[in-house]
Amino acid sequence: MALKTSLLLIIALCSIFSPLSNSMDFNFPAVFNFGDSNSDTGGLVAGMAEPLEPPNGQIYFKKPSGRFCDGRLIIDFLMDAMDLPFLNSYLDSIGLPNFKKGCNFAAAGSTILPATASSVSPFSFGIQVSQFLRFKARVLYLLSKTRKLDKFLPAVDSFDKGLYMFDIGQNDLAGAFYSKSLDVILASIPTILAEFEAGIQKLYDQGARNFWIHNTGPLGCLPQNIARFGSDPSKLDELGCVSSHNQASRLLNLQLHALSTKLQGQYTDANVTYVDIFTIKSNLISNYSRYGFEQALMACCGYGGPPLNYDSRVACGLTKVINGSSVTAKGCNDSTEYVSWDGIHYTEAANQYVSSQILTGKYSDPSFSGQMPFLLNLKF
Repeated sequence: MALKTSLLLIIALCSIFSPLSNSMDFNFPAVFNFGDSNSDTGGLVAGMAEPLEPPNGQIYFKKPSGRFCDGRLIIDFLMDAMDLPFLNSYLDSIGLPNFKKGCNFAAAGSTILPATASSVSPFSFGIQVSQFLRFKARVLYLLSKTRKLDKFLPAVDSFDKGLYMFDIGQNDLAGAFYSKSLDVILASIPTILAEFEAGIQKLYDQGARNFWIHNTGPLGCLPQNIARFGSDPSKLDELGCVSSHNQASRLLNLQLHALSTKLQGQYTDANVTYVDIFTIKSNLISNYSRYGFEQALMACCGYGGPPLNYDSRVACGLTKVINGSSVTAKGCNDSTEYVSWDGIHYTEAANQYVSSQILTGKYSDPSFSGQMPFLLNLKF
């Protein structure tokens, strides 16, 4: 644990003194986020009454927080780095949520393509964009009628000056592998990205000018996918990850990068930043011990034991009857030693590593080139 803290401190200090470009100064009045479980701060739990039990949330929040994680997500660390509060979910109306500094439209299980009857989440990217349009219209209306809500709602100029963040597309690929061939999945990527581009266009038409786009991580390295599609060793790569899933991730990312470049050329008055999450996460998994982790591909919270400790029938924290016996997916003793939290999502420790690498700027296009105006606080 001491080694990991030291390593993360070094990473954080490196990020502090990394260059930053004029195009991305991180001085935003508000953040509006769109995505899936990688950045969901409570959307699916609130919108679908999705059960989320301990030990979820155990590290930082000390209880389930609507996040599919033992603590904070990448977006939480990025918000903290920008000296902004954690984002409240658009769908969570309990407890007087404050949207002064932005709003989170992400929901676990969401896809870019429109949801189907079998989708985990009905809140696809198009729906999330529509929710934003209603949110903005409602905010502008309320602000025009009264000043009583000023401390809860974004200022009018926050919509033009705010940062629009995106981390979505993983589920379009992951879900497709259960019923489609690799060739069909690869051929569907242009359709997926056309839907994404249409949503970006709607936001741009509404005044959005600062776009921050995460690509998709290495799907083949998630214990869930290894357990389901990796029983044949010939289907695995040198890291023990499912080759086909990572091939699809790479192609999606290649085309997403091209789309981001196209959008930057098309929107000459906007800033479009593409962030290579795939490379960051792949480096973490391939060099996990260097960064203080003990397990790269085994879930901390799960059932079944090594090598993956993952069983799709029992979600983290839940108890099910399997083959006549009651079993519980329990958490490990020290989640900071694990990259994977529950076989699908990353631990807080892994999310902090990824965040620190994002903040170096070297995994972004355009890359940063100037001193970071903020600190990435270490809180554990």
